[in-house]
Amino acid sequence: MEEIAAGPLLSQINTPDDLRQLDRSQLQQVCTELRQFIIDCVSVHGGHFGASLGVVELTVALHYIFNTPDDQLVWDVGHQAYGHKILTGRRKQFHTNRKYGGLSGFPKRSESIYDAFGVGHSSTSISAALGMAIASKYKGELSRQHVAVIGDGAMTAGLPFEALNHAGVSNANILIILNDNNMSIDPNVGALKEYLTDITTSHTYNKFRDDVWKLLGKLPSKGFQHLASKVEAGLKGVISTSSNLFEALGLRYFGPIDGHNITKLTETLKDLKDIPGPKLLHIKTVKGKGYDVAEKDQTLWHAPGTFDKITGKINKKVSIVAEPPKYQDVFGLSIIELAEKNPLIMGITPAMPSGSSLKFMMDAMPDRAFDVGIAEQHAVTLSAGLATQGMKVFCNIYSSFMQRAYDMVIHDVAIQKLPVIFCLDRAGLVGEDGATHHGAYDLAFMRCIPNMVVSAPMNEEELRNLMYTTQLPETNVPFTIRYPRGQGVMPEWRTPFKKIEIGTGRKICDGNDIAILTIGHPGNFAVNACKMLAADDIYPAHFDMRFVKPLDEKMLHQIAQRYAKILTVEDGTVVGGFGSAVLEFMALHNYTPEVKMLGIPDTIIEHGKPEQLQHECHFDAPAIADTVRKWLGKTATYTPLVKNTIYPS
Repeated sequence: MEEIAAGPLLSQINTPDDLRQLDRSQLQQVCTELRQFIIDCVSVHGGHFGASLGVVELTVALHYIFNTPDDQLVWDVGHQAYGHKILTGRRKQFHTNRKYGGLSGFPKRSESIYDAFGVGHSSTSISAALGMAIASKYKGELSRQHVAVIGDGAMTAGLPFEALNHAGVSNANILIILNDNNMSIDPNVGALKEYLTDITTSHTYNKFRDDVWKLLGKLPSKGFQHLASKVEAGLKGVISTSSNLFEALGLRYFGPIDGHNITKLTETLKDLKDIPGPKLLHIKTVKGKGYDVAEKDQTLWHAPGTFDKITGKINKKVSIVAEPPKYQDVFGLSIIELAEKNPLIMGITPAMPSGSSLKFMMDAMPDRAFDVGIAEQHAVTLSAGLATQGMKVFCNIYSSFMQRAYDMVIHDVAIQKLPVIFCLDRAGLVGEDGATHHGAYDLAFMRCIPNMVVSAPMNEEELRNLMYTTQLPETNVPFTIRYPRGQGVMPEWRTPFKKIEIGTGRKICDGNDIAILTIGHPGNFAVNACKMLAADDIYPAHFDMRFVKPLDEKMLHQIAQRYAKILTVEDGTVVGGFGSAVLEFMALHNYTPEVKMLGIPDTIIEHGKPEQLQHECHFDAPAIADTVRKWLGKTATYTPLVKNTIYPS
């Protein structure tokens, strides 16, 4: 991988200290070079795109005005932190971004002292920065600044409002920057979006209050500052048609201002740096700013992959043979088929209509499919409320995002035995997004919940049949279907719907010596492993279990009575997951086979291509075959990419 060349000013900036040596008149050129560097790098190496282009000026202004890393800067989500990484000593390594063994695509504390807080999921920045600010106040570090950058999309979650509620009474030195671009990955939805639009268009009040503050609030006399506050409060009753939400929570509100005007940004941030206490700066930006096609189609250009930076043409894989679809598209198209026949079906997603492919149903049936914004907890309890009225609700959430709504799954769905259908997309190792996005834990945390059915399809046909089964009148329990990111295995996937009996697996092939038990998509790895082993005259049996809860006990009794060696394979944590469930069954029924478990080990897995990570975690097809060979005393042929301490030789 080749390092990307930087412009003349950017090439001299290795730390924010270098940036702060420049004259303010040079900052616009820095912004131009930084934006071009991001375009050059992402066009060749891929990654998130539009979000970082939208905050180039803000990134430069923040590091120019604030004394980072002593002043602490927290980015929300981290999609927009590419410019931050480039300015803080990682420009020469930035071509490794999101690649196996390279830089993380998100801020990461272990990667740089400038990354004050690790982020991957949204809406955490205000809470984290407030914690830092309170700690600094307690330690007497009164001049230290704490800045949280949060998008208007991330504000739709509950956590930011919990943090705002506390920040307003904390008297802590925190600046919240609301980056308002009307986008997360898809366009933002809900009343908050409309409220921010109202604030943006209410020029009279905001300009008047800013003028008053400039006239009175910055004079040295405390009496004048007090007078400014009283005049400002009086303006609300005279000019404003409604109270400002943020000021009602106890934060001083400034803005909105143009987030692409580097001069205005630096002037405003310099002024705000001198104002103590909790405050919020509202800036307006454009996602994809400076790259025309990214501005026009912001969802597509959130993470477009590689592309021609001159023409804007996205590079796409061309195949002369039929390709299997993505699991998400099988879900999105199959739910429409089912909903056309069953008027009780509804779909819910928290801010991922494109990623989950529920967008298809939202377009076709807008009164039956809803994007609720970044609000996973609300998505689950909303689904529960719909289910009380007889609806068959498919609640589609990424596996790692479901972790945020776990309390609601237990209290609002499982305890009440409401038949909500959880479709957990991006289960298993998702790839370049890394540790914050891997769907490693859902099998373990769902199977311990009473009343919950937990399943995973091995292919597209099974996904369709599980979806069909869940919406039948007789299926009246909470139901989880989890499936991975990316392509399946069946180009001809649109098969007729068939009911699957809950808690039943299927035999893929008969064999001897060893039984391989798989759950979900890794069953395809086992199929390929069996082909490899056949060349060595080794023929294990293979069973696709389909359900982690309830297990197919009839099948397990037969397996335990016949095979002395059992290998379980899953793309979830081995702690409390599918393999653990099999071991529990064996212990409960006094069976004593040798059992080995392959899956995601009890450690944090970083980023890389899914194939690389599956290989590292030792559950891809070569690893399965090698495990069987070694177990039977044959010669091993598997070489891990890294030293494997979880499954030593």
